This record gives sequence, C-alpha cells and structure tokens, in this order.
Amino acid sequence: MLLKKIYEEYKQDVFKYLVTLTYDTSLSEDLVSETFLGALKSLYKFKGECSIKTWLFSIARNKWYEYLRKQKPTISIDDLAYNYLLSENDLDGSLIKKELASKINTLLDNESSRTKDIIFMRIEGYSYFEIGKKYNISEGSARVIDYRTKKKIKDTLMKEGVVYE
Repeated sequence: MLLKKIYEEYKQDVFKYLVTLTYDTSLSEDLVSETFLGALKSLYKFKGECSIKTWLFSIARNKWYEYLRKQKPTISIDDLAYNYLLSENDLDGSLIKKELASKINTLLDNESSRTKDIIFMRIEGYSYFEIGKKYNISEGSARVIDYRTKKKIKDTLMKEGVVYE
C-alpha cells in the first residue's frame, strides 16, 4: 500500500525527470516502471536521509545509466556533457559530436572548480538539492549556477557558429 501511494504521488515527477535525461517519452515510461520496481526491491534500505523524491530520482538515474550501458559499452563524460548541455532541438537525432563535446569540456575548464563540479554533478544526474547540500548553498543557487553556466557555454558555441538555435 505504501509503494502505491508513493507511485501515485511521484510517478509524474519521475517521468518528467527521465524525459529530461532521455528525450524519449516511450523510453521514459519504461524506465519509470523499472524505477518503481527497483524502489520496491530496495524500499527496506530507504533510511529517510533524503526525500523520497530524491531517492526515486537516484534510482531513475541509475536505471537510465543501466540502459545506456546496455546500448553502448562505454559512455564517456563527453557524451553525457553533450547531451546535458544541448536541448532536445539541438540534438535532432544526430550522433554525438566528439569535437563539440571536447569544446564544451574546454569551456568548462575556464570555470571555477566549484562551478565545473556542479555542472558535472548535474550531468551525472544529481538533483539541485543534493548539489546544494554538498556545497552548503540553496537549491535555488545551485539551479542558477547551472543555468548561467549552461547559457554561457551555449552562447559561446553559438557565437563561434558551432551550434544554432
């Protein structure tokens, strides 16, 4: 009964989160099912040290990574950075462009170590809450740092004619 209540309350949030990772609603629906199945199997481990939503997002992120590992034997941080920094429209179904990923990493090297770490935590799927907790900043501050850095990188890439809006 408890898991049914959790499912009803959080299924849309988990689905939306997965869509931001996968850009694929059908895959996201499948991963939602796998996420809640994983939650059922590990419910006894949940200690309440984070919110249920954060815990579910963590399971969802891991299910997404499992899926990626099955699809492609190695997923590089460059691939993740490329997918993370560009919107769904920018991807338009093309393969990951290695030069662009390398350029994104070069631009990230110009940022402070904290900012760079925050971006990589987001790339890896950490929530703003988890990032804020690690850096002793508010969730909103983590969100703003992420947004501004992503915008700065996209603007630079647009100025250089690497990506188009």
